[in-house]
Amino acid sequence: MKISSIAFPCLGMAFVAFFLVSCNAAPAIVRDMNGDILREGANYYIIMPVDHGKAGAVTLSSRNGSCPLDVVQSKYGTDKRYLNIFSFTPVNLKKGVVRESTDLNIEAAGGSYCGKPVWKLDSYGGEFVVSTRGVKGNPGAKTIGNWFKIEKYLNPYKFVYCPSVCKTCKAMCKDIGISRKGKSGSCLLYTSDDADDSLRVDL
Repeated sequence: MKISSIAFPCLGMAFVAFFLVSCNAAPAIVRDMNGDILREGANYYIIMPVDHGKAGAVTLSSRNGSCPLDVVQSKYGTDKRYLNIFSFTPVNLKKGVVRESTDLNIEAAGGSYCGKPVWKLDSYGGEFVVSTRGVKGNPGAKTIGNWFKIEKYLNPYKFVYCPSVCKTCKAMCKDIGISRKGKSGSCLLYTSDDADDSLRVDL
């Protein structure tokens, strides 16, 4: 099975992927590092491009030895032996592709001993961090914390939390960046108000 990579620079979570400019109203299609269309359900590594001399990657890590697993910057750089593989499931599955600025679930492949490895916003240590135990699908108020978006950022992309799956909810809109407060020694992914802190990546 072919597994593509997505890259993000360390200070911002934006995909150093490519995007397709469309002449109609449909959002642009996200493309991976090879220029291929990002497909729903396909497997990808999330790689942070070189920033300050060192590339990084996104993986899962236990929170102080307990569950749930958090989404973190890997301590092992881009060594794929230590990385999780992720897939993307848009709220609209009809087209089978991932589009810019549309709600989607993000899931680590293979499951985990801590339950469902679907990204979910979680309150921890005074911040909103990206953890797991989310659920796929069923868009609405009860699942609003499980929806993220990929948006263009200075040519690459970034992850944002700005769900639009619930029309009656007042959801916050923030970039996803890297927190340095991880008590386990890992750099947690969290919501940030600073665009310069957004995590840029390649897929």
